[in-house]
Amino acid sequence: MKRAIITAIFAAGILGTAMADIQAPPASEYTPSRKLGRAISNIIYSVESIPVSMIQWTDREGDYAGFSVGIVEGVTRMFERIGYGVYELVTFWAPTYKCTYKPPYQGWCGQSGLKEYNPNGGLSEFPEELGFQSKFKYCRSQEF
Repeated sequence: MKRAIITAIFAAGILGTAMADIQAPPASEYTPSRKLGRAISNIIYSVESIPVSMIQWTDREGDYAGFSVGIVEGVTRMFERIGYGVYELVTFWAPTYKCTYKPPYQGWCGQSGLKEYNPNGGLSEFPEELGFQSKFKYCRSQEF
């Protein structure tokens, strides 16, 4: 009898922890501190939008487009990021977008976490990165 009771309690404990994982609300990863960090990064790193836009336009259309349309689009995105950054810095404590702390701008599309650039406008949640960081998943081990 004791063994059956201990087994039932143990099984209930395992099932209780398994169900606890799905109880988090969908917007639980967006918090005031994440909104504050997003605001600060949008203000500080907004200038990186200029070379990123130039590189994207050069890859798509060529050098002339990169040095003309890329610069204009980059400056536009820079001021847009600064505006959103100041807005989120002032309101980081309040859930402003649909009663959540999510960013009020959408621009990246994709499934299962894969980020694909939307050329028709829009911003990513955090500014793009420049430098030596790779966006590709390479493996250091060499298997033959």
